[in-house]
Amino acid sequence: MSAHLALTQLVPFAAEELDKNKVTPGVLGFVVFAVLAVAVWMLMKSMNRHMGKVSFEEAPDPTAPGTDTPATPAASGK
Repeated sequence: MSAHLALTQLVPFAAEELDKNKVTPGVLGFVVFAVLAVAVWMLMKSMNRHMGKVSFEEAPDPTAPGTDTPATPAASGK
């Protein structure tokens, strides 16, 4: 409980020192954000290209039961 009480007493002091008109991300913040946005766009474009090359058709398993050709001659029922 004391941590909560201490935090509520210190927040008003921090709010008095903070000038909302002077705190801005500036040009550096915009450049970093723009670089991250371009990087994400390029990654998504690359992922889309790679996913287009993937074939989702699965080949049937020849050893699976219920296939047309039996795996062993003893499985034919003779």
